[in-house]
Amino acid sequence: MMARRKMSLNELSERVGITIANLSILKTGKAKAIRFSTLDAICKALDCQPADIIEYREE
Repeated sequence: MMARRKMSLNELSERVGITIANLSILKTGKAKAIRFSTLDAICKALDCQPADIIEYREE
């Protein structure tokens, strides 16, 4: 989604208000959870829906 919007990790980090390190953890799928407020901010910055950027994986 970031590539479609031609947005860098740095720019998204600034728009969302979280560190690049935390955003990288989310991007690589290593995060165990995400706050709804963070998800909302990411979706607003990328002009997308939550389903466009997250997926369910059964462990």
